Amino acid sequence: MTQPLKLTPAMLDEGRATPLYQQVYDLLREKIADGTLGVNDRLPAEAELTQQLGVSRITVKRAMNELATAGLVRRQRGIGTVVTYDASAPMIRGSFDTMIDGLTRMGLDTEVQLLDCTPTTASAAVCEALDLPQGAIVQRIVRVRRLEGEPLSYLVTHVPEDIAETYDEEELASASLISLLERAGHAPVEAEQTISAVPAEAAVAVNLGVSKGSPLLKIHRIMRDAAGRPVQDITAQYRADRFEYRMRLNREGTGNSDWVAKQ
Repeated sequence: MTQPLKLTPAMLDEGRATPLYQQVYDLLREKIADGTLGVNDRLPAEAELTQQLGVSRITVKRAMNELATAGLVRRQRGIGTVVTYDASAPMIRGSFDTMIDGLTRMGLDTEVQLLDCTPTTASAAVCEALDLPQGAIVQRIVRVRRLEGEPLSYLVTHVPEDIAETYDEEELASASLISLLERAGHAPVEAEQTISAVPAEAAVAVNLGVSKGSPLLKIHRIMRDAAGRPVQDITAQYRADRFEYRMRLNREGTGNSDWVAKQ
Protein backbone atom coordinates (compact mmCIF):
# COMPACT_ATOMS: atom_id res chain seq x y z
CA MET A 1 0.00 0.00 0.00
CA THR A 2 1.65 3.22 -1.13
CA GLN A 3 -0.27 5.48 1.28
CA PRO A 4 -1.62 4.80 4.78
CA LEU A 5 -5.27 3.81 4.92
CA LYS A 6 -7.23 6.67 6.45
CA LEU A 7 -10.20 5.52 8.50
CA THR A 8 -12.23 7.38 11.12
CA PRO A 9 -15.08 6.56 13.53
CA ALA A 10 -17.32 8.83 11.41
CA MET A 11 -17.31 6.12 8.72
CA LEU A 12 -19.40 3.90 11.00
CA ASP A 13 -22.83 4.46 12.46
CA GLU A 14 -23.71 2.77 15.76
CA GLY A 15 -27.32 3.81 15.26
CA ARG A 16 -27.75 1.62 12.20
CA ALA A 17 -29.33 -1.81 12.42
CA THR A 18 -26.30 -3.26 10.64
CA PRO A 19 -23.84 -4.71 13.20
CA LEU A 20 -20.57 -2.84 13.60
CA TYR A 21 -18.47 -5.80 12.43
CA GLN A 22 -20.50 -5.86 9.21
CA GLN A 23 -19.97 -2.12 8.74
CA VAL A 24 -16.22 -2.57 9.21
CA TYR A 25 -16.29 -5.48 6.76
CA ASP A 26 -18.24 -3.43 4.18
CA LEU A 27 -15.85 -0.50 4.60
CA LEU A 28 -12.72 -2.58 4.08
CA ARG A 29 -14.34 -4.59 1.29
CA GLU A 30 -15.11 -1.34 -0.56
CA LYS A 31 -11.48 -0.23 -0.20
CA ILE A 32 -10.37 -3.55 -1.69
CA ALA A 33 -12.96 -3.54 -4.48
CA ASP A 34 -12.14 -0.01 -5.65
CA GLY A 35 -8.40 -0.67 -5.66
CA THR A 36 -7.53 1.57 -2.71
CA LEU A 37 -6.13 -1.62 -1.18
CA GLY A 38 -4.39 -3.51 -3.99
CA VAL A 39 -3.45 -7.14 -4.31
CA ASN A 40 -0.61 -8.06 -1.92
CA ASP A 41 -1.16 -4.90 0.14
CA ARG A 42 -1.14 -5.47 3.86
CA LEU A 43 -4.10 -4.26 5.89
CA PRO A 44 -3.46 -2.31 9.09
CA ALA A 45 -3.08 -4.46 12.20
CA GLU A 46 -6.16 -5.18 14.30
CA ALA A 47 -4.94 -2.88 17.05
CA GLU A 48 -4.47 -0.03 14.58
CA LEU A 49 -7.92 -0.50 13.05
CA THR A 50 -9.43 -0.64 16.52
CA GLN A 51 -7.89 2.72 17.34
CA GLN A 52 -8.74 4.36 14.00
CA LEU A 53 -12.40 3.26 13.98
CA GLY A 54 -13.08 3.46 17.70
CA VAL A 55 -14.47 -0.09 17.94
CA SER A 56 -13.55 -3.18 19.92
CA ARG A 57 -10.82 -5.62 18.95
CA ILE A 58 -13.44 -8.36 18.70
CA THR A 59 -15.40 -6.30 16.14
CA VAL A 60 -12.32 -5.78 13.97
CA LYS A 61 -11.24 -9.41 14.28
CA ARG A 62 -14.63 -10.68 13.12
CA ALA A 63 -14.66 -8.29 10.16
CA MET A 64 -11.18 -9.44 9.12
CA ASN A 65 -12.19 -13.08 9.42
CA GLU A 66 -15.22 -12.39 7.21
CA LEU A 67 -12.92 -10.85 4.58
CA ALA A 68 -10.79 -13.99 4.68
CA THR A 69 -13.85 -16.23 4.36
CA ALA A 70 -14.95 -14.22 1.32
CA GLY A 71 -11.57 -14.88 -0.30
CA LEU A 72 -10.59 -11.20 -0.34
CA VAL A 73 -7.63 -11.45 2.04
CA ARG A 74 -5.24 -14.01 3.49
CA ARG A 75 -4.51 -14.00 7.22
CA GLN A 76 -1.16 -15.39 8.33
CA ARG A 77 0.38 -15.37 11.76
CA GLY A 78 3.54 -13.26 11.89
CA ILE A 79 2.75 -11.56 8.57
CA GLY A 80 -0.69 -10.05 9.06
CA THR A 81 -3.65 -9.70 6.71
CA VAL A 82 -2.78 -9.44 3.02
CA VAL A 83 -5.14 -8.58 0.16
CA THR A 84 -5.55 -11.44 -2.34
CA TYR A 85 -8.25 -9.84 -4.51
CA ASP A 86 -7.00 -8.04 -7.62
CA ALA A 87 -9.43 -5.24 -8.46
CA SER A 88 -7.71 -4.68 -11.80
CA ALA A 89 -8.36 -8.23 -13.00
CA PRO A 90 -11.13 -8.56 -15.61
CA MET A 91 -14.56 -9.86 -14.67
CA ILE A 92 -16.80 -12.11 -16.73
CA ARG A 93 -20.36 -10.82 -17.04
CA GLY A 94 -23.22 -13.12 -17.96
CA SER A 95 -26.59 -12.10 -19.30
CA PHE A 96 -29.97 -13.74 -19.69
CA ASP A 97 -30.52 -11.70 -22.87
CA THR A 98 -27.80 -13.41 -24.92
CA MET A 99 -27.05 -16.43 -22.79
CA ILE A 100 -26.05 -18.93 -25.48
CA ASP A 101 -23.85 -16.40 -27.30
CA GLY A 102 -22.35 -15.36 -23.98
CA LEU A 103 -21.52 -18.93 -23.08
CA THR A 104 -19.85 -19.43 -26.43
CA ARG A 105 -17.77 -16.29 -25.96
CA MET A 106 -16.79 -17.49 -22.49
CA GLY A 107 -15.47 -20.67 -24.03
CA LEU A 108 -13.33 -18.63 -26.42
CA ASP A 109 -12.15 -15.96 -23.97
CA THR A 110 -11.09 -18.24 -21.15
CA GLU A 111 -8.82 -21.24 -20.71
CA VAL A 112 -10.11 -24.58 -19.50
CA GLN A 113 -8.30 -27.17 -17.40
CA LEU A 114 -9.74 -30.68 -17.66
CA LEU A 115 -9.62 -32.42 -14.29
CA ASP A 116 -11.66 -35.53 -15.01
CA CYS A 117 -13.57 -37.15 -17.88
CA THR A 118 -15.10 -40.55 -17.18
CA PRO A 119 -18.19 -42.57 -18.10
CA THR A 120 -20.41 -43.14 -15.09
CA THR A 121 -23.86 -44.33 -14.13
CA ALA A 122 -26.09 -41.27 -13.96
CA SER A 123 -27.77 -40.38 -10.70
CA ALA A 124 -31.55 -40.23 -10.57
CA ALA A 125 -31.41 -36.43 -10.74
CA VAL A 126 -29.18 -36.44 -13.83
CA CYS A 127 -31.36 -39.07 -15.54
CA GLU A 128 -34.39 -36.87 -14.95
CA ALA A 129 -32.61 -33.75 -16.20
CA LEU A 130 -31.39 -35.44 -19.39
CA ASP A 131 -34.58 -37.47 -20.00
CA LEU A 132 -32.64 -40.74 -19.69
CA PRO A 133 -33.76 -44.09 -18.26
CA GLN A 134 -32.61 -44.98 -14.77
CA GLY A 135 -29.12 -46.47 -14.76
CA ALA A 136 -28.11 -44.82 -18.04
CA ILE A 137 -24.42 -44.16 -18.69
CA VAL A 138 -23.31 -40.55 -19.12
CA GLN A 139 -19.99 -38.80 -19.47
CA ARG A 140 -19.02 -36.85 -16.35
CA ILE A 141 -16.69 -33.94 -17.04
CA VAL A 142 -14.98 -31.87 -14.35
CA ARG A 143 -13.21 -28.70 -15.44
CA VAL A 144 -11.76 -25.49 -14.05
CA ARG A 145 -12.08 -22.41 -16.22
CA ARG A 146 -9.46 -19.68 -15.90
CA LEU A 147 -9.41 -16.04 -16.91
CA GLU A 148 -5.92 -14.63 -17.50
CA GLY A 149 -4.50 -17.50 -15.47
CA GLU A 150 -6.76 -16.96 -12.46
CA PRO A 151 -9.43 -19.56 -11.56
CA LEU A 152 -12.92 -18.39 -12.48
CA SER A 153 -15.26 -21.37 -12.26
CA TYR A 154 -15.50 -25.03 -11.29
CA LEU A 155 -17.76 -27.00 -13.61
CA VAL A 156 -19.27 -30.47 -13.39
CA THR A 157 -21.03 -31.51 -16.61
CA HIS A 158 -22.97 -34.61 -17.64
CA VAL A 159 -23.48 -35.45 -21.32
CA PRO A 160 -25.47 -38.41 -22.76
CA GLU A 161 -23.15 -41.26 -23.74
CA ASP A 162 -24.05 -41.32 -27.45
CA ILE A 163 -23.25 -37.60 -27.83
CA ALA A 164 -20.02 -37.88 -25.83
CA GLU A 165 -18.79 -40.55 -28.26
CA THR A 166 -18.53 -37.91 -31.01
CA TYR A 167 -15.48 -36.21 -29.46
CA ASP A 168 -12.40 -37.34 -27.55
CA GLU A 169 -10.73 -36.22 -24.34
CA GLU A 170 -8.05 -34.26 -26.16
CA GLU A 171 -10.68 -32.19 -27.96
CA LEU A 172 -12.55 -31.67 -24.71
CA ALA A 173 -9.40 -30.24 -23.14
CA SER A 174 -8.83 -27.75 -25.96
CA ALA A 175 -12.25 -26.80 -27.38
CA SER A 176 -15.43 -25.41 -25.85
CA LEU A 177 -18.05 -28.04 -25.13
CA ILE A 178 -20.70 -25.98 -26.93
CA SER A 179 -18.64 -26.09 -30.14
CA LEU A 180 -18.27 -29.87 -29.78
CA LEU A 181 -22.02 -30.25 -29.31
CA GLU A 182 -22.60 -28.12 -32.41
CA ARG A 183 -20.26 -30.31 -34.43
CA ALA A 184 -22.14 -33.39 -33.22
CA GLY A 185 -25.39 -31.94 -34.56
CA HIS A 186 -26.76 -31.05 -31.14
CA ALA A 187 -26.16 -27.31 -30.94
CA PRO A 188 -27.76 -25.92 -27.75
CA VAL A 189 -30.53 -23.48 -28.59
CA GLU A 190 -32.45 -23.40 -25.32
CA ALA A 191 -31.49 -23.54 -21.67
CA GLU A 192 -33.22 -23.71 -18.32
CA GLN A 193 -31.24 -22.68 -15.30
CA THR A 194 -31.35 -21.86 -11.63
CA ILE A 195 -28.99 -19.52 -9.79
CA SER A 196 -28.13 -19.69 -6.10
CA ALA A 197 -25.39 -18.78 -3.65
CA VAL A 198 -23.43 -21.55 -1.96
CA PRO A 199 -20.38 -21.84 0.31
CA ALA A 200 -17.29 -23.35 -1.29
CA GLU A 201 -16.74 -26.98 -0.39
CA ALA A 202 -13.15 -28.06 0.32
CA ALA A 203 -12.39 -29.61 -3.10
CA VAL A 204 -13.97 -26.71 -4.98
CA ALA A 205 -12.22 -24.12 -2.81
CA VAL A 206 -8.80 -25.64 -3.54
CA ASN A 207 -9.38 -25.53 -7.29
CA LEU A 208 -10.72 -21.97 -7.25
CA GLY A 209 -8.03 -20.62 -4.96
CA VAL A 210 -10.45 -19.43 -2.27
CA SER A 211 -11.01 -20.30 1.36
CA LYS A 212 -13.37 -23.12 2.29
CA GLY A 213 -16.80 -21.61 2.91
CA SER A 214 -16.21 -18.62 0.61
CA PRO A 215 -19.38 -17.45 -1.20
CA LEU A 216 -19.76 -18.79 -4.74
CA LEU A 217 -22.38 -18.18 -7.42
CA LYS A 218 -23.85 -21.54 -8.41
CA ILE A 219 -25.61 -21.95 -11.75
CA HIS A 220 -27.31 -25.22 -12.66
CA ARG A 221 -28.20 -25.33 -16.34
CA ILE A 222 -29.92 -27.88 -18.59
CA MET A 223 -29.34 -27.23 -22.29
CA ARG A 224 -31.47 -28.57 -25.16
CA ASP A 225 -30.93 -28.82 -28.88
CA ALA A 226 -33.34 -27.74 -31.62
CA ALA A 227 -35.27 -31.01 -31.30
CA GLY A 228 -35.82 -30.33 -27.61
CA ARG A 229 -33.45 -33.06 -26.45
CA PRO A 230 -31.42 -32.33 -23.30
CA VAL A 231 -27.78 -32.50 -24.36
CA GLN A 232 -25.97 -31.14 -21.33
CA ASP A 233 -26.52 -30.93 -17.57
CA ILE A 234 -24.00 -28.59 -16.01
CA THR A 235 -23.42 -27.26 -12.52
CA ALA A 236 -21.02 -24.31 -12.50
CA GLN A 237 -19.68 -22.62 -9.38
CA TYR A 238 -18.18 -19.19 -9.98
CA ARG A 239 -15.95 -17.04 -7.83
CA ALA A 240 -18.16 -14.16 -6.73
CA ASP A 241 -15.30 -11.69 -7.22
CA ARG A 242 -14.79 -12.72 -10.84
CA PHE A 243 -18.30 -13.25 -12.19
CA GLU A 244 -21.56 -11.37 -12.09
CA TYR A 245 -24.90 -12.09 -13.73
CA ARG A 246 -26.96 -9.30 -15.23
CA MET A 247 -30.50 -9.21 -16.53
CA ARG A 248 -32.80 -6.48 -17.84
CA LEU A 249 -36.35 -6.33 -16.59
CA ASN A 250 -39.38 -4.95 -18.40
CA ARG A 251 -42.68 -4.12 -16.80
CA GLU A 252 -45.46 -5.54 -18.94
CA GLY A 253 -48.60 -3.46 -19.11
CA THR A 254 -49.69 -1.25 -16.25
CA GLY A 255 -51.11 -1.59 -12.78
CA ASN A 256 -49.73 -4.38 -10.64
CA SER A 257 -48.11 -6.38 -13.44
CA ASP A 258 -44.89 -8.22 -12.67
CA TRP A 259 -41.44 -7.26 -13.80
CA VAL A 260 -40.18 -9.87 -16.28
CA ALA A 261 -36.81 -10.71 -17.78
CA LYS A 262 -36.37 -9.31 -21.28
CA GLN A 263 -35.45 -12.15 -23.62
